[in-house]
Amino acid sequence: MTLQQRRDLAFLVLAGIFLGSMGMLNILGLTRFLQLGSIGSWPIVVAVGALPYPVTFLCTDLISEIWGEQKAGQLVWVGLALNGWIVLILWLGGILPGLAGAPEATFFEVQRLAFGAVGASMVAYLAAQFTDVRLFHFWKRLSSGRALWLRNNGSTLVSQLVDTTAVVLISHYANHVLPIRDGEAVLPQLVSYIASGYLFKAMAALADTLPFYALTGWLRGWLEVPGDGAELG
Repeated sequence: MTLQQRRDLAFLVLAGIFLGSMGMLNILGLTRFLQLGSIGSWPIVVAVGALPYPVTFLCTDLISEIWGEQKAGQLVWVGLALNGWIVLILWLGGILPGLAGAPEATFFEVQRLAFGAVGASMVAYLAAQFTDVRLFHFWKRLSSGRALWLRNNGSTLVSQLVDTTAVVLISHYANHVLPIRDGEAVLPQLVSYIASGYLFKAMAALADTLPFYALTGWLRGWLEVPGDGAELG
């Protein structure tokens, strides 16, 4: 395998994982909420579609580190187009005539929840992913290409907060798909969803620090990237 083939393959794998995770996020979306334990009396509750989402930030950070800000930004725009493609197919599936007598309730329930998730995630996605890419390169320039942990965690932790807050607020106020309990104050419930989602994503972001270091070092060697901090462009 030539050097260029290795570079193309590595980019395709990272882009594929990124886009596949985005697809799962939008299709699974808010179809189920999971309680992944608790910290003290604070439960960690996340939507099932959010499970693969932290991996997208690892992918964009790796692409930012190896290929640069422009490539990472291009991938973010492709991810937005993927969101639109999912919405289009779900919309077509709802308006085209179905087979007489075939059960349709499952599709339309998934469609309803997915529309709620995609509407929220498209806004949150753009805000969070571009925040992540911009902050990653801000910290990289500030540290002159050193302190790999700083740009990895400093960008992801902030962008995850932007994403979680936007998704929860838009999901509730625009689409009304969050399981809000009647008869209780809404604001504390929204804050709880934001805190729970962010706590899960923040722990995942911190956990990916060692894999990020390991993958960055391995990719720089395998792809023959010249020097620390250098980019393929």
